[in-house]
Amino acid sequence: MLKLYGREYCGLCRAMRDELIELGVKPVWVDVEDDPILEERYGDLVPVLVAPGEVILCHYRLDRAVLDAYLLEFR
Repeated sequence: MLKLYGREYCGLCRAMRDELIELGVKPVWVDVEDDPILEERYGDLVPVLVAPGEVILCHYRLDRAVLDAYLLEFR
């Protein structure tokens, strides 16, 4: 299951979440503001799309090529 780390007030975060949902991908939304450890780890990178094992697939903007390759391999 994919996770999307971000901030609710972040326009880039909402845009990536909306784009993923439009593509039929429903990531688990995690607001880094709710956890100081996540804020420290991902704070400057949000939004961050993460695969199981905390493997970063992309940040700031959705990388469709990486997402498509991930989905082909793991779905």
